[in-house]
Amino acid sequence: MLRRLRIQNLVLIRDADIAFAPGLTAITGETGAGKTILAQAIGLLLGAPGDARLVGPGAAEAYVEAELDAPDWLFDDGELEALAELRPDGEDGLVVARRVFADGRTRAYAWGRSAARDDVAAAVERLIAMSGQFEQRRLARHAYQLAVLDAYCGPEQQRRRSESRRAWRTLQAARRLAEEISRDAGRARERLDELRALAAATDGLTAAAEAALRVERQRLRHLTELVAAAAAAVDALAPDEGDGATGLVGAATRALASVEQLAPELATAGDVLRDVAVRLGELAGDLRSFLVDLEAEPGRLDQIEEELERYDDARRRFRAATTDELLECADAARAELAALGEGTDPVAAAEAALGAAASTMGRLAAELGAARRAAAGPFAEAVSAELRGVGMGDGQLVAELREGTLGATGADEVAFLIRPNAGLPFAPAAETASGGELSRVALAIAAVGGGETMVFDEIDAGIGGRTANQVADTLARLADRAQVITITHLPQIASRAGLHLRVEKIPGDPTHTRIDALDAADRREELERMLGGREFLSTLDR
Repeated sequence: MLRRLRIQNLVLIRDADIAFAPGLTAITGETGAGKTILAQAIGLLLGAPGDARLVGPGAAEAYVEAELDAPDWLFDDGELEALAELRPDGEDGLVVARRVFADGRTRAYAWGRSAARDDVAAAVERLIAMSGQFEQRRLARHAYQLAVLDAYCGPEQQRRRSESRRAWRTLQAARRLAEEISRDAGRARERLDELRALAAATDGLTAAAEAALRVERQRLRHLTELVAAAAAAVDALAPDEGDGATGLVGAATRALASVEQLAPELATAGDVLRDVAVRLGELAGDLRSFLVDLEAEPGRLDQIEEELERYDDARRRFRAATTDELLECADAARAELAALGEGTDPVAAAEAALGAAASTMGRLAAELGAARRAAAGPFAEAVSAELRGVGMGDGQLVAELREGTLGATGADEVAFLIRPNAGLPFAPAAETASGGELSRVALAIAAVGGGETMVFDEIDAGIGGRTANQVADTLARLADRAQVITITHLPQIASRAGLHLRVEKIPGDPTHTRIDALDAADRREELERMLGGREFLSTLDR
């Protein structure tokens, strides 16, 4: 999901910080207000070339930054290995940016660190599907088409994909090891030392223990605030001098004790006060114990830092992106050491590990392929129905499966072929249409296969009436399971959005563009404008 988009000095947008939400977001405004600048901003993150004309009046540079959710599978892709190395420890999102200078030069960033533009674009392209030239490029990627078909297959297929990616990494590692040992048996000793070092460095380490240490470190780093808050609470409840809450409640209890028999309701009040007095006393005791525990180990923070440094050192030393990956490698190392300890020949052990990894990968590839073959027909029928629903005439799609090269997601390739009308030949989806039609093709596919974040800039081109309503219905259905952002002129679409952003041009020197999230009243006014204004609506009542 796209969490936030920050834009500075991009064409007419001086400074915008837009928080997005799940579901459907509509972006509207008068023609020429600058709506397409938002599309240009996202386009820069998707790898669009920089241009000095993008820099706003009087500015030295334009800047675009996006925060996105980063699913676990994103950095499993070998193509993103360089980007994954920049990822800070514990970071659960992706923060990417492009800077365009006044002379047309650009720089790309990931988590504030310089990165290759193509690497940033490749990562964003896996998370954001955008209409236009970017959608054409995305639809042409067999990996994307395969991911869409697998999403349609359901959660079990997603589990198989995850297992397959892990199995592929294991197979690659086993293959490299077997090749190394075969080339030079003398390297077996080096390998043995490396395995022993890995096993020793990770002895006693667990992901759960690391997480607990990080929680405790955060607590100790705020020790002063914790002590002050707890001490103030104790003083308010039971101070060393004077009456706190406990003493005041005790006084109230004693005041009623002598007259409780005169009125039943006073007896009830007395019971409540006695219970409160007990609870406050216990709470004061608990807070005092909390304060004692905080001060019990003055050197604990240094000890925690040393223990966490062991995790960090081990990940760096053995080139593991996460602790889970480090421990998986350590478990494999111990298993290999156990085999070697039993006198197994290193070459034979490596070949056996390679055979086992290849067998696992082959089994998963077969399971993935079987599920895809079973789903290809129903998927194609469902997309064809969506194509007709969004005004693509007698549009029809087929999902053509063929055997490919074994890889992290199995041994299948899929091609989405479309024909817009009966009798015409099928052609690749990315080549069948352009502009708004291509956006609707992408919408139909996504409505069936899902996606992360979909951005549509031209989806309302050339449509209206019933087709506009059908497109709005499709977008709303898609938004139930994906984030959808659409730049639109159609009130049918804008009225279905959960978040409505209005782009407005503000006259001045220089003129600039403002982007506002609309409340209910402003949204009604904007929808009225899109329908032709109140003057036009009044003519409908005559």
